[in-house]
Amino acid sequence: MNTMSYKGYTTSIWFDDRDDIFVGRVLGISDIVSFHADTVSELKKEFHSAIDAYLEPSLALGRPPQKPFSGKLSLRLPSELHKNVAQLAQEKQSSINELIVKAVQELLVHERSVMGH
Repeated sequence: MNTMSYKGYTTSIWFDDRDDIFVGRVLGISDIVSFHADTVSELKKEFHSAIDAYLEPSLALGRPPQKPFSGKLSLRLPSELHKNVAQLAQEKQSSINELIVKAVQELLVHERSVMGH
């Protein structure tokens, strides 16, 4: 997937060969913010314009714009894994949250090194 970022928002980008245009849609929010253009440079301008318009106070929304990736994540674990994570956190004098954050960070570092990023 191709992406671009602007003001903390990220968009997925694809080429619609039926209409012969580039299309983008903002990720990480439930509001639908999408745009399109004929060229990549126009697409970037349209993305910036769409985000700027979305961030402007809007009577149409009736509420502030959503922020992508709030940092809150609901997670379901099998009960045995939950127990093991809780025990390990206690042994390490840590919280379950701190333990999971560290594990995810280590996974991302590993995956990025394997993928060459």
